[in-house]
Amino acid sequence: MSQSETLGYIEPVGKSAAKRVMARERSWRQILDALPFLIPGGVIFVGLILYPIVYAVVMSFYRWDGAGSDRTFIGIQNYVDLFTRDPIFGRALLNSFIWVVLSLFIPTLWGLTLALLLNRKMWGRALFRTAFYLPAVISSIAVSTIWSWMYNPFLGFINAVMKELGLNDYIQQWLGDPQVALYAVFAAYVWVATGPNMLLFLAGLQNVPQDLVEAARVDGARPLQVFRFVTIPSLRPAIIVVIALTIINSLKVFDLVYQMTFGGPAQSTQVLATWTYFQAFSMHNFGMGMAVAVVLLVITLIIIIPYLRWATRGDDK
Repeated sequence: MSQSETLGYIEPVGKSAAKRVMARERSWRQILDALPFLIPGGVIFVGLILYPIVYAVVMSFYRWDGAGSDRTFIGIQNYVDLFTRDPIFGRALLNSFIWVVLSLFIPTLWGLTLALLLNRKMWGRALFRTAFYLPAVISSIAVSTIWSWMYNPFLGFINAVMKELGLNDYIQQWLGDPQVALYAVFAAYVWVATGPNMLLFLAGLQNVPQDLVEAARVDGARPLQVFRFVTIPSLRPAIIVVIALTIINSLKVFDLVYQMTFGGPAQSTQVLATWTYFQAFSMHNFGMGMAVAVVLLVITLIIIIPYLRWATRGDDK
């Protein structure tokens, strides 16, 4: 091989290596330039999210009343007692599972239905949108008070309606019956959770290509076919977000259960979030409460991470 050929072969390699070095230097400069803007958010993330999670995991290996200085390291004993000696934990786990399943169907589908209805041009559309979203901005204590009065066995609206309709057999203590108390509280949750779902679906419906809808109608597609093959694919990002938020909010539901039933009657409405509170602050078993919180965190991650990976698997292609 001649000298010129050798130089001609080496020169591109040198240029390529130089370009890679310059690209790395440029990326590092970009990181350094962005670092001052990332520090405030990083401090907030570490202080308000990462540190409490790490602290909860560490304290779940201790026996501690949450107030005194006497902490005893007991390893995984809290977790062993949780799964073998705590009957309320099993009930709370089952109730949380029921809550998630019901939330994925009732407020999600109802929110989608309202979004489809209120996405059309009609009189009072803005008024109806505001009315259906309004419960989401009401404080949880006000929501709990409203629904507790509605469920009042003597003066409540629901039993009064049952009496007027002649359905006396259905009159009962809605929040006092262990068989129906959880579902009575869930009805209040549906009233609150439907509005945000509706709003997210309404935002997603704005991205539905109207030319595709009109083309499908011209081709003779029926409304259900248009909804299935045009609307639903366009709503995919909104559906992913709604389902993810629904699962997370369902697993960490606390305020309505705590304020309406306090976990009763007979512990029938306990969920994982409320049982964390009662273990840590009512029963002064802080280590056990943190163990319940860690289990709740693990369950959430086990559900959410695979779901998001599956739901967004085609977005990177």
